[in-house]
Amino acid sequence: MVNVGGIKLGGQPGENATVLCGTIFYQGHKIVQDEEQGAFDRAAAERLIARQAELSEETGTPAVLHLYARTIEALERYLAFADLTWAGPIIVDSADAAVRAGAAALVSELGYADKTIYNSISVATSRMEAQAIKESEVDSAILLAYNPTDCRVDGMLQVLEGGAAMAEKGLIPLAEDLGITNKLIDPGVVPMGSGAGASLRFSTVAKAKLALPVGSGIHNAVSAWPWLRQKDKATKKCCDGAASAMQILAAGDFLLYGPIENAEFIFPAAAMADILVAEAVRDLDNEPAANHPIHRLV
Repeated sequence: MVNVGGIKLGGQPGENATVLCGTIFYQGHKIVQDEEQGAFDRAAAERLIARQAELSEETGTPAVLHLYARTIEALERYLAFADLTWAGPIIVDSADAAVRAGAAALVSELGYADKTIYNSISVATSRMEAQAIKESEVDSAILLAYNPTDCRVDGMLQVLEGGAAMAEKGLIPLAEDLGITNKLIDPGVVPMGSGAGASLRFSTVAKAKLALPVGSGIHNAVSAWPWLRQKDKATKKCCDGAASAMQILAAGDFLLYGPIENAEFIFPAAAMADILVAEAVRDLDNEPAANHPIHRLV
């Protein structure tokens, strides 16, 4: 179990509620007016962040704000806004390694490092990026176990433990070398039909073998499903909610649930799954935490 910014991730099934991480300012997000400079509709962003906080309080399901930025200038503006509107932990993320590296330095400079989760350390992490993490004060990170040559469970574990012949060392020892004490494991979900289901089995195996918090962005498998793209919004939401619940039932400790707008249906689905898990393990003496959804909604 780890503690990031006052939120616990991990533990025995049924003990702590799954931590839900909603993404804001993502690529193509309609509230973003200028991705390079980080200009956005502040009123709309505030409503989305406030709604995630309200749902978290109502259900007892912890939440993290996942900030995606195209540039370091944009991230700086997003962080300043998050500081005014969000009290919990944050994830910093970008498709650009230089931006991610800059983010590690920026959150350290601003005093946010103790509540920041770096997304992510992977076999693609360069020496430049690794050095930036090491020199920062960030001590929490997602380790992306995606193995491009072997998407089976064993292939993902090899990435974590030994590098799978693609890196000098596995992601777990690498993270420790970089000063990461709070390690969160993500298999890296591939599209439906390409092995997405292995991510669920990996979660149970990795949690049992490594005793580290596990989770995923299983939303990505759903959103990349060509057949589903032709369906209406209600059908898409049902599948998204179902996939999220499946990740929780497969020992998930955190969920990168995608666009923060999805909070409206993801929080109820996740709370339900957490309650079912807590009830399922009741005879194993796994006591739900005081703020668990089972105490709020049942």
